[in-house]
Amino acid sequence: MTAVASQSAFQKFLNSPAGPKTIHFWAPAMKWALVIAGISDLKRPAENLSLAQNLSLVATGMIWTRYSMVIIPKNWTLATVNVFVASTGLMQVGRIINYRMTDEYKQKKKLEEEAAAAASAAATPVKPT
Repeated sequence: MTAVASQSAFQKFLNSPAGPKTIHFWAPAMKWALVIAGISDLKRPAENLSLAQNLSLVATGMIWTRYSMVIIPKNWTLATVNVFVASTGLMQVGRIINYRMTDEYKQKKKLEEEAAAAASAAATPVKPT
């Protein structure tokens, strides 16, 4: 009987190429914090969310999902967590875009532009003639 055949299931997991003795295990485990943060952001108003940040989460989630399928050994846990990172990012991007199409957002932007124009006009020195 070989050494591999006599190992228990736990020992096989412990000594596997993507087991807890490697970065292939711990990187996806820690990355779940991004998913939890994305899910907790569902409670935040869409006006407080960053479009750039969520687009970057979508991009990195998609890129790393692809990467996890081309490395050896294939890392299914890394692929899974990155699918969830991209998914939560996409949900937030959808919420942000939906909010920015509302009348409330458009009115708020118009008021901000008018206030900025008024502040700029007030700050411009008057030239004596």
